[in-house]
Parts: sequence; C-alpha cells; structure tokens
Amino acid sequence: MASKTPLIIITGPTCSGKTRLAFKLAKDYPIEVISADSMQVYRHLDIGTAKPSLHERAFLKHHLVDIVDPDQEFNAGMFVQEAKKALVDVESISHIPLVVGGTGLYIKALVYGLSNVPKPSKDIRYFLSKIIQKRGKEYMYNMLKRMDPSYASSITQGDRSKIARALEIIFITGKRPSDIHAPHSFSRPVIPAHIVCIVPDRDTLYNNINSRVASMVDKGLVRETERVLDMGYSPELPSLKNFTYRHVISYMHSKVSLDRMIQLIQRDTRHFAKRQITWFRANSPRCTFVDMKEAGIMAKEWIKKYNQQ
Repeated sequence: MASKTPLIIITGPTCSGKTRLAFKLAKDYPIEVISADSMQVYRHLDIGTAKPSLHERAFLKHHLVDIVDPDQEFNAGMFVQEAKKALVDVESISHIPLVVGGTGLYIKALVYGLSNVPKPSKDIRYFLSKIIQKRGKEYMYNMLKRMDPSYASSITQGDRSKIARALEIIFITGKRPSDIHAPHSFSRPVIPAHIVCIVPDRDTLYNNINSRVASMVDKGLVRETERVLDMGYSPELPSLKNFTYRHVISYMHSKVSLDRMIQLIQRDTRHFAKRQITWFRANSPRCTFVDMKEAGIMAKEWIKKYNQQ
C-alpha cells in the first residue's frame, strides 16, 4: 500500500448494513470496495452469500469477489496477498480503497500481519482427511484438544478446516498453534487503519437477517444450490457446508421441509451474527463500535481526509 493515510475499514456482523453504507458513500466519493468476505470469493455462490449483483458492481467496483471456484482453497494469507494488490491498483487511479466485510480474521490479518506458520502439506492434508472420514470431526477436535487445548477452545468443534489446519501445523512444526501465534500478539498494526464496526440493536439485526433469508429463497436460493451441485461440486466442500447451503441441501434431500429450511438458516445466521459481534469485541482493540448512522458520519470524515492527502 503506497499511502500512509489510514486505510478505511467498515465491518460488522452479517446484515448490519455494511454494503448498503458503501453504496451510499459511492454516490459522493470515488471509492472502490476491497471485499473482506470469506464466502463472496467463490464463483457461482451468489444468492446464498448475499453477493452484490453484477449491476451493483458495475456502479461500485468490488475487488476479491468471484476469484476462486467452490472447490478451491482460500484463506487469510491469500486474502492479504490479494488485498494488498487491490489496494495498489485502486490507489494507482487515485480512487479510495474501502475495505468492507464481516470476516474478522481477514481484516485482522491485513491490518496486523500474519504469524509465521508453515505452508500447507498435501500429504498431511490427505492423511487428515482420511482420519476425518473414518473417525469424524469430533475425534479430530478431541485430538486437537489434547495437543493444544488453548487453541481448541478458540474454535468450534464443527470447524473442520481450522481443526485440520491446526493439526497440520502441529505435525509439520512440532509446535502448538497457540505457541506460534503468541509471540506475534497482533498488537502492532503493519497497515495504519480506521476501523468502524456497525452493530445494530438486536431486534433490528435479527429482523434484517430473517428478511434477507426469506428474500434469498424468493430469489432462487434452492435453484442456485441445485445448479452448483449439477456442475459437479461436492456437497461436502467447506464452501457448501456453511450455515446457508447445508440446510438447502438437506431440503433437497427431503430431510427438512421448505419452511423448516428457512427457519434453520435464519436461526444459524442469527447465531453466526452473535459470534461475529463477540469476536470483533474480543479481537479488535482499535475498532469503534457504533450504529449505522454514526458509522456513516465517521466514514465520510475519514474519506474526506483520505481525499486530501
């Protein structure tokens, strides 16, 4: 990033209004969005990830959207690498980069840098995948819990990818992930940044979530999922095991009714939003937590200063 002016970051839980605010700001300022959303990177997964439409992206350019296929890996390290390239591209045409998204780990990695962890090993990943298939996620989680209880307590038992990655690090380095991350401490930013987190009141947030899920179904969420599976992508892929698509797949297999599918997606999205807020408060010491109106005021002030550099 060429500029020393603090990077502007708008984050918050799902359905908090992050993207809506970005489009409002784009009416008055020459901004481009660097998406910090771990699901919108996937091609073909549009409705279920609440991805801005092609028409919307023609009005406001979004970077790091539709850059990998559903069966390809994408992680925090890859995000940082691609985000830094995008920041240079945006600033090269005198536009203002605006990081927008709710994946806190991506934002934290961009601002504070990454710990020195080893590159993935195909052999070890294959070995771990076989164990997961044979023994299940609970067995793998308990294995991690014995080897690194501190790190295990920071993730959920169902987070297959993080469990596998943590075990991979242990097998490659002989060190626990918690010990590797500890010296880094993420206390000094490597990129100066203004970070605002939009946190609506609970009723507003939950109503937004319920309405969005209903709208997704109306727009063709089930048809989108069918189309992706028809393309040959496995329902066991991490990109299709999130709190939206996995319930759609259950409905397609007649395991739940349509109404129950909607209820489950709404419930799990509410739980996800709650976890996001908890994570942001625990891991974002430089973040300011405000409502939508105040976030807009702060973002405008930061953009004006950025424009005056």
